[in-house]
Amino acid sequence: MRRTAARTATAAVALALLLSACGSRVPERDFAPTAAPPAPGAAASNANTASDVGVTPNEITVGMVDTASGLLGKETFSGPMYGAQAFFKALNDKGGVNGRKVKVVTCDDQGFGLENQSCVRKLIDQDKVFAFAGNSIYKYDGAGYVSSKGVPDVGGIPIGNAYDTYQHLYSLYGSSAPRDGQVGWNGTLFQNTGIYRYFKEKLGARTAAVVSYNQADSARYAETIKDGLKAEGYTVVDKQVDFVLSNFDAAVVDMKNRGVDIVFDAIDTRGNAQLCKAMDGAGLRVQAKVSTVQNQTASAGTDFKDSPSCRNTIQVTGTSRNYEDVSHPAVREFRDAMAKYFPDRAPLMSQWALEGWASAQWLTDAVASCGATVTRACVEAFVNRPEGYDGHGLLIPVNFNPQTAEEAVKPAKWCTNVVRWQDSANGGKGGWVDQVPDMNTNCAVVPSLPYKP
Repeated sequence: MRRTAARTATAAVALALLLSACGSRVPERDFAPTAAPPAPGAAASNANTASDVGVTPNEITVGMVDTASGLLGKETFSGPMYGAQAFFKALNDKGGVNGRKVKVVTCDDQGFGLENQSCVRKLIDQDKVFAFAGNSIYKYDGAGYVSSKGVPDVGGIPIGNAYDTYQHLYSLYGSSAPRDGQVGWNGTLFQNTGIYRYFKEKLGARTAAVVSYNQADSARYAETIKDGLKAEGYTVVDKQVDFVLSNFDAAVVDMKNRGVDIVFDAIDTRGNAQLCKAMDGAGLRVQAKVSTVQNQTASAGTDFKDSPSCRNTIQVTGTSRNYEDVSHPAVREFRDAMAKYFPDRAPLMSQWALEGWASAQWLTDAVASCGATVTRACVEAFVNRPEGYDGHGLLIPVNFNPQTAEEAVKPAKWCTNVVRWQDSANGGKGGWVDQVPDMNTNCAVVPSLPYKP
């Protein structure tokens, strides 16, 4: 996130939406592993046909809208775009999917709602895209148009609430909302308490600080964190700092005096760096400084260069496999492709890039399942399968089985991956180290709490 008072205000809104998207994910259910689709490079059993918009016998046109520039900086939301493009480049080098190459048409909406609407209309009406993949959008104002045209948006990063509102939009993290044109269930969403349960049971954390700005979106998201912590029995220390003239030093001194042993926040990366510096300066040592996958990047070592103690307590929870887990073949494939097609991205490697790869892979597997006759209806039938999709082991299985509000509020199974930054990793270069043996078995049945986004 970047500065100046007005731009920092915009950044805090973005952060609140980011954290809300990651933290309010619907609870996991028991899912079976994804059945293997036809090999993407395999030949179709019958001759390919021009079977739908954007589909010819030899090519499929895929759209990609990302906030890749603008006030929030070019790195804030662009990670999924690079991962998805790397997947499609590697796919095409192998011959495409069932004899069809993928043509990718991109659009940078620069973080503006009107530009986003222009992007989706251009891609749908002029470029005739078949579907979207790898979307990472700050203000998805064109979501209603995408839905009205029946264009599948597969595996998008849910920064706002569009993926819990509209049909034909499929978040990488799943949704059990009805998606009937209203957010969630008549304007209500549900968060689970799994993250707070994990740190309570794994680390023995009991007194949690929640740091936010005196800005509406930041404060609103902080309330959801506090509700979750209280539901899990934590003592909560609420610390709100001024949006422009943030006094983290005073907040941290009070946190130390009150025995805080874990820190959650609803602030931006710039604020987190200042918070960590203040924690090191005051000698506040915690069990964990909890963050989200949007901050799981190779640049964490430099982002928090002034606070080594705090830096080494940063832990990230998410629903995808650690991009540094090269022991897993799907991660190795992702890393090899990124090194080949975007070698300059190595210092900027991120979990969101891996999730963009998973988005493109999901759409490709859906297309492969259709054989010679590729249609939007066939793709959506694959995505909507009740057993869920695990991204070849990259994802905790994702599905879109709609629930009623009465069902959604019930306790449910929740699973997560957890990683921690360690300076000692990668031969002393620093990196993210897994904290759980298997994200698919690191699960608990936890409460679901309603909130208004």
